Amino acid sequence: MFGLFKKKTEIEKLEDKYDKLIKQSYELSHSNRAESDKVRAAAEEIAEKIERLKG
Repeated sequence: MFGLFKKKTEIEKLEDKYDKLIKQSYELSHSNRAESDKVRAAAEEIAEKIERLKG
């Protein structure tokens, strides 16, 4: 209950964005492989940012 109004950290925001991109990439992989690869590459860049922030 007390965490209800807690703001997300930068890492949490990036992790949410990463998860959305991975889902989108999976969905596109069934219809448009080239676009799926682009989205997956963007997700990998975010994963690298997360790793840098975690130290």
